[in-house]
Amino acid sequence: MLTLEDYLNGQVLQIDKPLNWTSFQVVNKLRWEIRQKFNIKKIKVGHAGTLDPLATGLLILCTGKFTKKIDTYQAQEKEYTGTITVGGTTPSYDLETEINQTFPINHLSDEMIHKTTQQFIGEIDQKPPIFSAIKKDGKKLYEIARAGETVEIKTRKITISTFEITKIDLPNIEFRVVCSKGTYIRSLAFDFGEALNSGAHLSALRRTKIGEFAVDNAMSVEKFIESL
Repeated sequence: MLTLEDYLNGQVLQIDKPLNWTSFQVVNKLRWEIRQKFNIKKIKVGHAGTLDPLATGLLILCTGKFTKKIDTYQAQEKEYTGTITVGGTTPSYDLETEINQTFPINHLSDEMIHKTTQQFIGEIDQKPPIFSAIKKDGKKLYEIARAGETVEIKTRKITISTFEITKIDLPNIEFRVVCSKGTYIRSLAFDFGEALNSGAHLSALRRTKIGEFAVDNAMSVEKFIESL
């Protein structure tokens, strides 16, 4: 069992983020639990890379002095699995918003779907979703989007080393992606739909790895609280 000194000196906590929690809710919950356990007023806790509320999987949290290492972990390659649903787009590129446009999918074949992934391998230019926490002129993009305003979003260079289709059961396409820091899987889903001439959105996402860390070794929030 870890002591207060252990947490203050620094720990890397691997948490399996639950569905519908924000990454900040996980940080706040664990920070509160550590404070309660050791009856302290404050302790530094931060996460190394946001997961959207509708995503699950590996969230790395650093405590105490290890919060200085957050940038190192954030920069590492990440692996995701999930589901892209073709035939419809949403403004957020996932299920946070409702489908706003539908497209035919009867022209899609397994061969075409597998072949189209090749367009996204390597260093590519990707446009982040308007529903993201990136700031433009001091405002978060999702705040601008929710206010009904439009804004020009610049593309950024990202690297996708693996984009593998693991199952096709139209309209759902299951995948595994290994990518660099800054990659938006929601944007990949949207762009993939465009490349297939069918439109698409991300309907499920799970982060399975960050560098050498794997979700198989992660704890649920409840398990972490029990371990304190």
